Amino acid sequence: MSKQTGRRRHLAGLTAWDRCAVMGVVNVTPDSFSDGGRFFDTTAAIKHGLDLVSEGADLVDVGGESTRPGATRVDEDEELRRVVPVVRGLASEGVTVSVDTMRASVAEQALAAGAALVNDVSGGLADPRMIPVVAAAGAPFVVMHWRGLLEGGNVRGTYTDVVTEVVDELHARVEAVLDGGIAPDRIVVDPGLGFSKDAEHDLVLLAHLDRLLALGHPLLVAASRKRFLGRVLAGRPEATPPPARERDAATAAVSALAAHAGAWAVRVHQVRATADAVRVARAVEGAR
Repeated sequence: MSKQTGRRRHLAGLTAWDRCAVMGVVNVTPDSFSDGGRFFDTTAAIKHGLDLVSEGADLVDVGGESTRPGATRVDEDEELRRVVPVVRGLASEGVTVSVDTMRASVAEQALAAGAALVNDVSGGLADPRMIPVVAAAGAPFVVMHWRGLLEGGNVRGTYTDVVTEVVDELHARVEAVLDGGIAPDRIVVDPGLGFSKDAEHDLVLLAHLDRLLALGHPLLVAASRKRFLGRVLAGRPEATPPPARERDAATAAVSALAAHAGAWAVRVHQVRATADAVRVARAVEGAR
């Protein structure tokens, strides 16, 4: 299992922060739900990643393929073209880089370019080569709860007990990843908020992060700007949710809650408010 200080587990091969880490998001895509392709150019993406670090990000997650509901997959060559130069540019500046990909080839080339972590929303299910590639590299790996690609909308978002089912399915996936050769102290778990889940599912999972932490691995919480926050802010079912970029204060609130619960990291688009939130959570922990 991973090292633990207090309630927070740390990941082998990366800095052991004394608080919840902040993972900033760089979407090198023209169709991100969050930033609408503002950082699609390599130079702009690298600058954005460096800006996130200056605002308090501890690591930066670079992705070249949108995973929003209904998104169409890009081809392998295009994803490589988008991602690898940005990873190389940020790593050369000393940034701790995570690569957000479901393709083993992209993970492999990104790791060679300096990425320190692989964040696969499919947990290795989308590409059978992913686990062997990550295991051979000795890299940390994020295992997200996933029930399939979201092309065409939500996939199997039906649960009798969402917490138990997500925990059980994540446990089974972690066991498969371990069997594939990835070391237990290099595995992160992620409940996959918004993936095959509606707003009520996401909120229940956030209310029971202790059950996810009980899996024995560092926990990543990726709630930033997601639909469930829009639903919460809208207040009434018939009201129109605010657009994604108006959900950053709500994201920071989730970051504080996740940090207080013992999450290893939170993945966010707007870093400054969350960087403040996790530091306040750490200060409150220290005052106990």
